[in-house]
Amino acid sequence: MQQIDMNSDEFQAEMEKTIQFVEKVNNQFGFVQNPNEEVNEGVTMGLARNKLIYGKRFCPCFMVEGETKEEQKAANNRICPCKPALEKEIPEEGLCHCGIFCTPEYAKAQTEKNEIEEIVHQHSKGLTQEQAQTLLKEEQLDGDELEALIEARNLNMIAFTLLDVREFMEFQMGHIVGTDALVPTSQFYAKIEEHNDKKKTPVIVYCHTGSRSFQVQHAMKSLGFEQVSNLQPGIIGYQGETQRG
Repeated sequence: MQQIDMNSDEFQAEMEKTIQFVEKVNNQFGFVQNPNEEVNEGVTMGLARNKLIYGKRFCPCFMVEGETKEEQKAANNRICPCKPALEKEIPEEGLCHCGIFCTPEYAKAQTEKNEIEEIVHQHSKGLTQEQAQTLLKEEQLDGDELEALIEARNLNMIAFTLLDVREFMEFQMGHIVGTDALVPTSQFYAKIEEHNDKKKTPVIVYCHTGSRSFQVQHAMKSLGFEQVSNLQPGIIGYQGETQRG
């Protein structure tokens, strides 16, 4: 296998050509770059490397099969921009497998998500109402995110119901401040009927490690609850305020 020196003039020249190639693809199909610059740089480097080694910009996210050019062509290796990306991945998921080509809609949503994550994980809180509403739609939340959402709810920016699905003894030993009700997993189907009026409003569930609540999340969806989020990895990963009793 040919070794490529990333600092060589040859590689840097091919990198510049590949950057221009990516821009051309974006302009041709109306795509935009991934908001994550590390993704763009890594994929661009991989494309440039493959171009120097194989003479074609084979997709760097897949192994190139075949020793000779004839074998590589027969193996139907992905060549950027590849057919699966153009026909299925980007239209359906908003980005290609490697992530370098995105729809404007995906890039915008991802940028907003990144901004929210940066805020909540730096513990600076201070979500805007729009950011809080966007975060509330996530199916899996971590402790920082739930803490930020509880603060936003306390400020009357959003509304949701927080359910503890552990058992009564566990609840007594300590639960998240702001929990609205206890729905023990062992009594789930009987207790959840008390919350049928919340089927069209956001609900967040949690347990000890996120496992039981994950099962409850899917059970609630099967019962018609439209928006249910789960705390991962449960109360053990929550650094916000808790209380006993």
